[in-house]
Amino acid sequence: MPVVGVLWDVGNVIVRWDPANLYSKIFQEPAVRDRFLSSVCTLAWHLEHDRGVSFEDNRRPLIEKHPEHAEAITAWGERFIEMIDGLIPETVEAMHALAARAVPQFGLTNMPSAAWPNTTPLSPVFGYLKDTVVSGDEGLVKPDPAIFLMAAERAGLNPEQLLFIDDSPVNTGAAAALGFQVLTFTDPASLRPTLESHGLL
Repeated sequence: MPVVGVLWDVGNVIVRWDPANLYSKIFQEPAVRDRFLSSVCTLAWHLEHDRGVSFEDNRRPLIEKHPEHAEAITAWGERFIEMIDGLIPETVEAMHALAARAVPQFGLTNMPSAAWPNTTPLSPVFGYLKDTVVSGDEGLVKPDPAIFLMAAERAGLNPEQLLFIDDSPVNTGAAAALGFQVLTFTDPASLRPTLESHGLL
């Protein structure tokens, strides 16, 4: 079954996302910033936002535990957009090229519900996504098989007809097990050749 559409991850595939982009503005010393991100606002804690827990509800017990960091913890939600440091040019170029060939494009992202409306205005390429499954809206996160199957169903395509592009090997592995064609996005230079190999460009 030929690949006819592309299913994009967003963070570190379309946009550069790293909490350090924000917390470098809050903590002057990189070591202090890194300690905060590894012991207070951790990625494991953040995953609950991706599951649909609100910023407000998730930060409350953390502030009770670390009252000295209340302002920095609150910034995670209130300044989340500052974790994004621009777009990845190779991806933007590819999305324009795919749109010019009328290749259907879709999104599947682990992202808090509140963050998605602030992300889409960053570039017109988000307008190419015919549908985007946002984990925070669904209460499901990658690599749960259910969220991949939801994305395929909403795209109106079989998994085998979609090329899924994600920076996490865990996520691409889970998608491949369901029949998706996949690209683990570690080198932007590999993007266009992969799209060409599937006849999409």
